[in-house]
Formats: sequence, C-alpha cells, structure tokens
Amino acid sequence: MVDDQLSEVFDLVQVRGLVSGGFAVRGPWVARAPVRDPLKLIALVHGRVRLAADGVADPIDIEAGDVAILNDRSWLSLEGGTGDGLRREVVPEESFTHLAGADPGNDDVVIGAAVDINPAARALLLQALPPLGHVRSSDGATGLRATLDRLLDEVTGNRAGSAFAIRQYGQLLLLEVLRAYVHQAELPAGWLRALTDERLRPAIGLMHAEPGRPWRLEELARAAAMSRTSFAERFRTVAGVPPLTYLSRWRMLLAQRALRDGDARIGSLAAELGYASESAFSTAFKREVGESPLRFRQALRFRQGKCTYS
Repeated sequence: MVDDQLSEVFDLVQVRGLVSGGFAVRGPWVARAPVRDPLKLIALVHGRVRLAADGVADPIDIEAGDVAILNDRSWLSLEGGTGDGLRREVVPEESFTHLAGADPGNDDVVIGAAVDINPAARALLLQALPPLGHVRSSDGATGLRATLDRLLDEVTGNRAGSAFAIRQYGQLLLLEVLRAYVHQAELPAGWLRALTDERLRPAIGLMHAEPGRPWRLEELARAAAMSRTSFAERFRTVAGVPPLTYLSRWRMLLAQRALRDGDARIGSLAAELGYASESAFSTAFKREVGESPLRFRQALRFRQGKCTYS
C-alpha cells in the first residue's frame, strides 16, 4: 500500500509535524512574518485567507480546511477578514495565546506547523514539493478537515494531556496533508511520486523489503511486469533516478538510521546492506552523505552529549 510505504519512509527519516502556534482574528487583517523552517504548513481552520510568499508569482486563496505548504521560503504574507476600515496587523507568535476564545462562527482561525526534518529527510521532502503547495479539503481530503477540527479543539480545550494530543495531531496533520497532496497535484519526479506509481510499486516494494540483495534490473522489471527498457525509462521518469541509484540511496537512508539508533559495527552494516567490503560501503556512504560512517556516528553522538571515539 502507498500509505504503508509512506509511513516506512517517515519512520526512517524521522519526519515530524510540530504544531507551533496560531491566531484567531475578526474583521480585516494582515499578517507578515519570516519563515524560519525549511518546510512549514499554514492551516486555515475557519475563514478565507489570501497567502503570498517570496519567489511565488501568484498568491493563493485558502478556504476553511485547506493547508498551504511552504517549501524553503523566507517570508509569508496573509490577508483575511471582511468589513470596513484599515486592516489590523496581526503578529504571528509561536504560542496558542491568540487562539484562546476563538469563535469559529465569526473569526478567521489560522494554525501554523513546522515540519521537523533531519538532513536525510530534507533531501527527500524538499525536492518532492513545490515552493508553495495548496491542499484543498474540498477535493476529497475529508480526513484533513476532521484533523484540523480536532486539533483546534485540543488547542483551545485546556484539558489534561492536551500537549501530548497536540503533538499527535501535528503528526497526523502532516500525514493527511501529504496524502491529499499526492492525489491533488502533479508531482515532480522523485521518491514521493515513485511511491504512488502503481506500476513501479511492486519493484520498489522488493527493494525496500530486501535492500541487501544484489538486485538486477531484469528482476525488478519482471516484478513490475515490464520489459527491462520500459521499466528503466519509466523509473527514471517517475523517480528522477535510475532504479539501482534509488536502491543505493535507500540503502544509505537505512545506514543513517542504523548509525543513528544503534551500535552496529560498520563492517556488519556494510554486509547487511549488500556491500562487498567495509571500504566499498564507506565510499558509497561518504559520496551520498558527505562524511564517513564513523564520522557521521561520532557527530551525532557529540550533538547528543554522548561523544565517543571508540
């Protein structure tokens, strides 16, 4: 299933949606703010808003239940509300203070979420999404609107365990946004498009299930019920890279997780991922990640306060 593979990738690269704040406002208003996160979500729970961002020619109109995806932008601008008079300037804050007492029947209600991504996730997600994406709840994304309503209820309810619930809904919001975006947009070549391609899915499933196996192009093409040439051409068009390059990058993602989360010996990890020697694995890892497996592990442990040189 597509969603199973998507969840697998999320777990692998530790992608997390973190609800960061929001506001409720009535009457004409405008908000401008810098974007400090590589990937940010702007969700409109109630109302209607026009959103603009740097490097994007045309603003988008967001309706209740919609979410905008800001990919590597440096600033955003929001305008909303109806009525006479000058627009009131709203200063977005990373808190829920301005959501207290929100009146969904009369207020525009906006919630922001940051997407926490490590370098591995950055390489995957940022190339798979446009500078400004628009996910519409009216286009079959019923789960998205329900998640936003429950999230607002937790943010404003002041109940026991709300902080935990908000973290969970932040993760669900990210998943619902990407699920909906996959079905609503023309995806660029990359991993996200590859995971949603029905014809390539059997071959990708094999590579994910047995990454250490020395897969041949003929075997993968047979799994996809395609000729070798047709499979190679389609894979490159959809994924942006040849099949065996995709396999190599998948192995490197698995290697980063193993080095991050465990104490596996480099040689054992190399053999598990299908490399003939530790040196061959180290060369491939440095080419993909930018540093050797040992230095990668040491740097992680240093940042975690557990630096070791063993």
